[in-house]
Amino acid sequence: MKRRDFLKAAGLGAVAAAGGCLKAAGRTASEAGAAGKAAEGRANVILILADDVSHDMYGCYGNAEVKTPHIDRMAREGVAFKTAWATPMCSPTRAMLMTGRYASRTKFYHNALRLLGPGEEANLVRDHLTFGKVLKQAGYATAIAGKWHVTGDPPYAETAGFDEHSLWSGPKELAKLPGAPKFTGLWEDDATPSRYWHPCIVQNGKLLATRPEDFGTALHTDFLCSFLERKRDEPFLAYFAMAAPHGTRKGHATNPLRGKVGDMEPESREEGEARFASLNEFIDACVGRILAQVERLGLADRTIVIFTSDNGTAVTAKTRAVERGCRVPLVVWGGGVKARGMSQELTDLTDILPTLLDFAGVRLPEGYQIDGHSLAPYLRGKTERHSREWVYSYIGTSQMVRDKRWLLEAVNPILGLPRGRFYDTRGNRDGKGYRDVTNSEDPDVVAARKRFDEILKRFPAVRKDHPFFETRRGKKFLAAYTEPAAVEKHLNHHKDYRYELVE
Repeated sequence: MKRRDFLKAAGLGAVAAAGGCLKAAGRTASEAGAAGKAAEGRANVILILADDVSHDMYGCYGNAEVKTPHIDRMAREGVAFKTAWATPMCSPTRAMLMTGRYASRTKFYHNALRLLGPGEEANLVRDHLTFGKVLKQAGYATAIAGKWHVTGDPPYAETAGFDEHSLWSGPKELAKLPGAPKFTGLWEDDATPSRYWHPCIVQNGKLLATRPEDFGTALHTDFLCSFLERKRDEPFLAYFAMAAPHGTRKGHATNPLRGKVGDMEPESREEGEARFASLNEFIDACVGRILAQVERLGLADRTIVIFTSDNGTAVTAKTRAVERGCRVPLVVWGGGVKARGMSQELTDLTDILPTLLDFAGVRLPEGYQIDGHSLAPYLRGKTERHSREWVYSYIGTSQMVRDKRWLLEAVNPILGLPRGRFYDTRGNRDGKGYRDVTNSEDPDVVAARKRFDEILKRFPAVRKDHPFFETRRGKKFLAAYTEPAAVEKHLNHHKDYRYELVE
């Protein structure tokens, strides 16, 4: 799609690109939701997962510089969760999101730490129920776009449950296609083809003939908008696991709305940061196109749209065992969703699978256990609180827990913090006015810490005597993980995001 056509389809003229809002076609989502009853049964689902970006890059979370009018509209007309937790890294979050299970069940603790038995291969979709597999079995048309980044079977395998796909791919994936086609576009390095300009994309089993002026995220958006139109008369699941705004190995690509075609490498750190911000504006434009398509097709009263991210922004948050590492945006909009705006309720991404199944009217098999709690009763306005008192996260061998007052970070026996750091947040959520009560003997603190210790007993910490660490792969992981600079980064906040503590 040409740049001018994309701007038009996104509802972004010169004024809109500077921060204007997509205008609803007919009823607002709130009005449609109040009138529509389909969301009580087999609602359509669109799940958008951004890659490597913290909540505070979006207007609805307080960012006044990055213009995200469409996501902000979703928050205003639906629900945005002030505190939503993923994990601080890609694969563990995808496992959490897709299965509704923590790593104590999936064994996905880190991109390089999957605690499986001797000779076992990590195959998430074969060994666990995922929303793609469950909804496909329930008769949903299913599609995935963007990136997969989960070991084991590919998304188009029967075990994964996606009928259609548009995926950023690499040499290994191309080698499995008929004729083993060669990619001739841009490369991020010798082994990784571009995800942005002139990207390497496989659509429904065929290498897409992309051009230098093609931008990957826009092509995936085109694909999903086509899927919505073709499947408008049947229930559908569209999972947009974006490759954006993740930085390439050469820096962040120029946003097509602002920069020049093919420009990949920034000249300075400041320019790279500006490009990252603008890529989030482009993500918002893609979200706007999808919302416009939903409304144009008359599907707003029976479609749920969810926007979130897989972990916090790289460098300042990603891989860190602190709340900024796992705190992500989570915005829900559509038919049947009560307009609440910013919510103080706690949620983590294990809640997504049961929520989707509730909106789809689908039940898990009897006895199949998950860790998530459905958000559907709260989103529909049937309850005034979500049924979750605390949220939990992990990265490598570290663990984190929080409730609405107390926060526990960086619990890590292997790296010398078996008790972690404990804070009284005093009801705050943004790191201001916290008290470090790690060593306090105050009765309220002791009682709260005891409750958190009981939670942690349900998810035993990964210890150094685990058999995995005797394997070649485990020894390699442990050597890198325990390197002093890596430990310092992993256990602590970035210098620009330390808490403002009070005595």
